[in-house]
Amino acid sequence: MESLLDLIIIGKGPAGVTAAIYAKRAGLNFIVLKNPYEVDSQILNTYDIDNYTGFFKLSGSDLYNNFNEHLKYFNIDVINEKVIDIKIEDDKVKNVITKKKSYKSKTVIVATGAKPKKLGIDNEDKYVGMGLSYCATCDGAFYKDKTVAVIGSGNVAVEDSIFLSRICKKVYLIIRKDKMKADKILQEEILKLSNVEILFNTSVKNIQGENKIEKLVLSNDMVLDVDGFFVAIGNIPNTEFISNIVETKNGYIVAGEDCESSVKGIYGCGDVRTKQLYQVITACSDGANSITSLSRYLSTF
Repeated sequence: MESLLDLIIIGKGPAGVTAAIYAKRAGLNFIVLKNPYEVDSQILNTYDIDNYTGFFKLSGSDLYNNFNEHLKYFNIDVINEKVIDIKIEDDKVKNVITKKKSYKSKTVIVATGAKPKKLGIDNEDKYVGMGLSYCATCDGAFYKDKTVAVIGSGNVAVEDSIFLSRICKKVYLIIRKDKMKADKILQEEILKLSNVEILFNTSVKNIQGENKIEKLVLSNDMVLDVDGFFVAIGNIPNTEFISNIVETKNGYIVAGEDCESSVKGIYGCGDVRTKQLYQVITACSDGANSITSLSRYLSTF
């Protein structure tokens, strides 16, 4: 008979890694599953992190490497399998199904993160990889001394624009409303940059170009000549496999600070749950809180 685990953690970003470390320290019998076809964490796409306590001016990739070293320190292995479904067998057993096999557990933590949101304009997909990107730190180097545009108004869009300003000749930051949503310190930094032009109350109507992006047609009929275009308008949580099992809101698992979902024994952590602030530090907090919550739940078995 297949053994019943205490816990299955799905995802290997800040929330999943923190949950794994706390689970190991709690002596739980658990495994970590991650989708081998997706980036483990959005921090890999972050150039600088200066608001994670104790690690200022650290690159996203360096912080991610530190997380991996922490897993190694505790001898925590990660299984590269994509979860496609979760079935509730009874009140206390969850059957997590991957493309390869299934695993039975008393509890499940969903910490699968989020993926970039698309603009939704007609020819968007045509230009992906041909001048259009959702990751400035991944693809920015291709546009050295060239002209690019970024669309978005939050921290990611402004951080991307600042990063690109160090590489590119000219950066347009396109903001659909009349103000930025980014942190004040980022707004102050970008306003100092002479090669960044901010276009408020503007959206992108169309992308033009033969074999790659050449022009952006804007809502005011202005046309920008650009070599690259970066979309940074938010994220969509990776919850497709569980959205029909637990309560969700706009794709996010409805859960409070204890991370408990509408189904006993299933927890949402990090960028997949409803909360005020989506940051590395709050994702780590979720990972720790979820282990505290599920440990109480396991004590009822």
